[in-house]
Amino acid sequence: MRSSTSAINLVLASVLAFAPFPVARTAPATRNDTPAQSQPFTPSGGLNTNSTPPVYAPMSDFDFQSLNLALNQEYIELDLFHFGLAQFSVEEFEATGLDAEDRYLIQYMADQEVGHALMISNMLGANAAKPCNYSYPFTDVRGFLDFSQKITRYGEAGTVGFMEHLNSRAAAQMLSQTVTVEARQQLIFRQFEGLFPMPEWFIPGITQSMHWSLLSNSITSCPKENPRVEWQNFPGLNITNNPAPNEQNLTAGISNNVTALSEPGRNLTLTWEVPGKITGPDGLYKTNTTAGAPQFVAWISQLNTTYTPLTNISGNSGTTIQPGGRIFGDGTAPLINGTVFVVVTDEDVFVTPHNLSMLNPHVVAGPAIYQSG
Repeated sequence: MRSSTSAINLVLASVLAFAPFPVARTAPATRNDTPAQSQPFTPSGGLNTNSTPPVYAPMSDFDFQSLNLALNQEYIELDLFHFGLAQFSVEEFEATGLDAEDRYLIQYMADQEVGHALMISNMLGANAAKPCNYSYPFTDVRGFLDFSQKITRYGEAGTVGFMEHLNSRAAAQMLSQTVTVEARQQLIFRQFEGLFPMPEWFIPGITQSMHWSLLSNSITSCPKENPRVEWQNFPGLNITNNPAPNEQNLTAGISNNVTALSEPGRNLTLTWEVPGKITGPDGLYKTNTTAGAPQFVAWISQLNTTYTPLTNISGNSGTTIQPGGRIFGDGTAPLINGTVFVVVTDEDVFVTPHNLSMLNPHVVAGPAIYQSG
């Protein structure tokens, strides 16, 4: 019998045979002027590895506004989970396959949001935002589950997108210990919907402005003392033929081997708003863009931002084709799977997960959430 280690090596060898890797890098050579180790058995380098006490607070306007956005995300999830439980009857939940144990799990996820909101509020201090009033687009339990798995996806993607850019590394550490919980919540709502729980290898990140453009649509009003969210609101984007899990007659389960809801080559029809629309809480925000004419569609999924041409452009509508391809080449995961983000742009700007904000000036509209699987 082949050992587990041998089996793993065989699988890796088959993947690596197809997957191109970057040029090999070696560890820096040891030099006489290399700083002394900060502690025994600790290699030199790294950030904040000395004895300086960490400061769990924003250290810049960028930090404050990123944490402000994250706090507003935690508040809406707290409200959403409670709202869904209160809005629908036991019979309605059980008709979708969710029993008392499942409903308790949703309640517990709401309790998690209490902890997350308290943590971020403590870091922001006296100027921390308070909960707002919200509006939701669903009318039944399946709609609640679908909206919840989408909102937890853009919540985790938004935090993943900015966390590494914070000046306060201590605050980033705290957020890393919440976004991992957020990812589990998204997986659970996919299970409740009957979707395959983890159809991707990597979680994509999005920019704060992309995050706020999605989040602000569900906030109707906020306390007057709440600090303004300073990120950009992009014009809205709509996928008129978005795959709908609710139409698949799926059953809740730990894992359902569900065929992807879409495939490469699928035609998407898109419509988008003109800039200048009043949006967000209390009508205090307005959509805007600095981009030129629409020409491309950016697909933000896993580690990649992939572009397809925007075709059949007529006014504020157009079409595009879902791309194929795989993350590291043949034998690896598809580029597009799960809950991904679609943006209309004026250029096919090369960006990577760490500098995705360079795409912001080129966003014509979006993002829209595309339910590919």
